[in-house]
Amino acid sequence: MALNTKRSISRPMKAFFRSAPVVTVLGFVIWAWMALVGRTVRWTIEGEAKARAALAADTPGLVVACWHETILLMPAGWTRAVRHWPEKRGRGAMMISLSADGEPVARAIKHLDLDVVRGSTGNKKKAGKDKGGMRAIAEASTRLRKGDYICMTPDGPRGPRRNASQGAVTLAQRTGAKVLPYAISTRPAPRLNSWDRFIIPLPFTRGAIVFGDLIDCPREAAPELLQDALQRGMDEATRRAESLAGHPVQPARPELTPE
Repeated sequence: MALNTKRSISRPMKAFFRSAPVVTVLGFVIWAWMALVGRTVRWTIEGEAKARAALAADTPGLVVACWHETILLMPAGWTRAVRHWPEKRGRGAMMISLSADGEPVARAIKHLDLDVVRGSTGNKKKAGKDKGGMRAIAEASTRLRKGDYICMTPDGPRGPRRNASQGAVTLAQRTGAKVLPYAISTRPAPRLNSWDRFIIPLPFTRGAIVFGDLIDCPREAAPELLQDALQRGMDEATRRAESLAGHPVQPARPELTPE
């Protein structure tokens, strides 16, 4: 089920939703919804042993990769699993766009005892506009080197949907960290008619959290090969999560789907 979001929004309406009081309220509402979903969904968790071992290892931190469409579901892996693992090291953080639209989500994430790294890749059509990308990379690198773990979306912030960019593996190469594919799915799951078919998770449903196979990212490796490895890892974890949740896998790239 897709919800149409393509109707134009007036500038006054945009200004209203981006005003400080409204952003504060939206942040609280999103946090409450995330918490409700995390607590009431009937979760199946797979790959927990390898994720726990990775978080406990005496090595640089971990880059956790998850698709952009599941941003509202991402914290469930933290609240239902990772936060309670005694062997984990460091702090968890999510990389959120520096855009005004990302502010309510960033505030909600902080309520869940997760840190936030703000920034995204720049828009080629707006080359002079700072998206905080370099600052975000610097902060994420510092965190990873001291043993923290950073959750980021390899297909965000603009897509294409479910196509992994080199950002996550490049960050891992830079810091000596490994990359952990992380997929999460619920059923039923209404979707927005956006570029990523953004999921609006519902409470009291069925869901799955899948931690995939760790990806080593040595400095001497070709980024393209690591990018391909991440794509395969994300695709496999996503297929498994959607299967466990009980609904058909959505094509990642329709143009590559055989007829």
